[in-house]
Amino acid sequence: MADTPLDRRGFFSQGLSRLLGQVVDAVSDKMAPVTFIRPPGAIAEPAFLAACTRCRECGVVCPALAIRLLPSHHGIAAGTPVLEVDDRACIMCADMPCVKACPTGALLAPTQGWADVRMAVIGVDDRRCLGFQGIECGVCARVCPVGDAAITIDAKGRPFIGAACTGCGKCVTACVTTPSAMTARPVRN
Repeated sequence: MADTPLDRRGFFSQGLSRLLGQVVDAVSDKMAPVTFIRPPGAIAEPAFLAACTRCRECGVVCPALAIRLLPSHHGIAAGTPVLEVDDRACIMCADMPCVKACPTGALLAPTQGWADVRMAVIGVDDRRCLGFQGIECGVCARVCPVGDAAITIDAKGRPFIGAACTGCGKCVTACVTTPSAMTARPVRN
C-alpha cells in the first residue's frame, strides 16, 4: 500500500509531461518567431515559455548581471529571462550558475558545455567595422572568450565569425564603433 501514492504521482507526472509536450508541439508552429536572446541552456522557445516559472533565480545568480527579465508589455513572455548583449554580454561562466539555478528545466546544462551553446547569431556590419575600412582594430577577436574558432581576423584585418561562436555578445559590447559593428540576433529554435 505504501507504493500506491508514489505510483499514482508518477502516473500523473508522466501524463502531465506528455500533455505539456503535445501542447508545445501544437502551438510552436503558430507562435511568432523568437525575438529574444535567451540565457545559455535555454530549451526551444515554446517549451521555454511553458517551463519558465519567472522565478528570477537565473538572474539573481548571474555574476555579470547580464540576465534581465522582460517587462509586462511582452505578453506571454513577460518576466522571462533574456540577454541584451548590446548592453551587457554573457561572461560565459565555467560552471553556468544560471543553468544550475533553474528549478524547472527551462535552462538545461548542455552535454558538451559551452561547445553546445548558441545564444545568438553574431554578425559583422562591414559598413561600420573598422577592419573593413582598412583600419587596424581587432578588438572583437581579442575579447572573444572562445578564441579563433569563434572569430578570426583575416590578413586584411577583417573579422569573420566562426562556427564555434556562442553568441555571448562580448564582441558586440567591446566594439569601438558607435553603434557597434558587431550585431546579435536571436537563434531560431
